[in-house]
Amino acid sequence: MFQDQVVLVTGAGRGIGKSIALHFAKLGANVAFTNRNLEYSRQTQSEIEALGAKSLPFQVDVSDAEGVQNMVRCTLDQFGKIDVVVNNAGVTADSLFLRMKQDDWQRVLDINLNAAFYVCQSVVKPMIKQRYGRIINLSSVVGFSGNPGQTNYCAAKAGLIGFTKSLAQEVASRGVTCNAVAPGFIETDMTSSIGEEQSQQLLEKIPMKRMGTVDEIASTVTFLASKEAGYITGTTIHVNGGMYC
Repeated sequence: MFQDQVVLVTGAGRGIGKSIALHFAKLGANVAFTNRNLEYSRQTQSEIEALGAKSLPFQVDVSDAEGVQNMVRCTLDQFGKIDVVVNNAGVTADSLFLRMKQDDWQRVLDINLNAAFYVCQSVVKPMIKQRYGRIINLSSVVGFSGNPGQTNYCAAKAGLIGFTKSLAQEVASRGVTCNAVAPGFIETDMTSSIGEEQSQQLLEKIPMKRMGTVDEIASTVTFLASKEAGYITGTTIHVNGGMYC
C-alpha cells in the first residue's frame, strides 16, 4: 500500500507512535522517526528493518524548531521526499490548574502543539512541490471533552484540531490532506500503571467496556494516509469505544 513511500513519525519509541511506525513498515514504507530515548529508538529501528523497510532514527527535541528543520532536511537528503507525516510526540504534566507551574504549561504546549507547527512548516513546502502529501495529527478525546487536572494537555490537543482544520484548507488544492485522530483511553505503558480502582472508573465511561489498542490507532492513521482516503481532509476520526459520541 505504501511501497516506496517515506513516512515521518514523531515520538515512535514505544506505544502508539511505535505501532504506527511498524504498521507503515509492514505496508512497504520507509520510516524516519524521532524518539529521545536511545534504547527505545534502537528497538524501533531494529523492528522496522526486520520488516524489510529502511529506517532513519532521530534523537531530536521536536519542540526545537531548528532541530526539526535539520531532521526534515536530513530525511529529504536520505530519501528524496516525505509522503506522510504523523505528529504523535506528546507529554503530560498533570496538575490541578491552581497548582500548575508555568513551566509545565509551556512544556506540554511546546511538545504537543508547537512541535506540530514546526514539523508541518518544514514539510509542507516539499509536499506542495510534489503535489502530494498526507499529514495526520494525534489529538485526544480530552481535547474535546476536557479533563480535570489536564488544562495544559487538553488545551494543546484542542489546539491541534483548529490547526488541522486550518492547514487542511490551505493545502487541499495542492494534493495535500491534513487530518487528526483522537484516541480515547488506549492500552499503553502509561495506562498500565493505573490502579485497579481507577481503571474500573475509566471503563465505566466507555460504552465498549474496554480500552483501545495501539494497533487500532495505527490502523486508523494508515487509512488516513492511504490513497483511499484522498477525499478526506480537515476532519477528525474519534477512536474511543463510544466514550465521546
